[in-house]
Amino acid sequence: MNFQQLVLASHNAGKLKELQAMLGQSVQLRSIGEFSQVEPEETGLSFVENAILKARNAARISGLPALADDSGLAVDCLGGAPGIYSARYADGQGDAANNAKLLDALKNVPQAERTAQFVCVLALVRHADDPLPILCEGLWQGSILFKASGEHGFGYDPLFWVPERDCSSADLTPADKNQISHRARAMALLRQRLGLA
Repeated sequence: MNFQQLVLASHNAGKLKELQAMLGQSVQLRSIGEFSQVEPEETGLSFVENAILKARNAARISGLPALADDSGLAVDCLGGAPGIYSARYADGQGDAANNAKLLDALKNVPQAERTAQFVCVLALVRHADDPLPILCEGLWQGSILFKASGEHGFGYDPLFWVPERDCSSADLTPADKNQISHRARAMALLRQRLGLA
């Protein structure tokens, strides 16, 4: 499949820049913000459903093939929470509130039971009614720290321990994180599917 341009179903400039860097220069990523400021309601019950919903919406609005990313943190002892609600775990009060709520939920949980993974599902549709979306999933295994560490990243990065690097996700440089993160793993699969790898 040959795509010159894709619309990214996100208004987040940081995500656009990160995904464009991972995708390479042969495909131009454009923000859905060029076409609409309206965010679709994420009514799915899984990362896959929400990624497809966002991709279809972006394709419908822009008339271009669309790429959507739905990602979050799944903590094993919390039954996968915060999961698809990761960004709005503390009722939309932002990263600091989300992290505080997570630490509170885990306050009596020992280190050995604090396993978690960052999840990313990328969905690519050729058009809004594409019956065969391309789906690529990336998982990044780790565990949840007892307190924040590191200056980089966003979201739950300061609480996410990366065993293979012996540091938190927020201790990694952005370039380093882009090599090993859940989003990097999903994007590597997408590049293979698109013949860019």
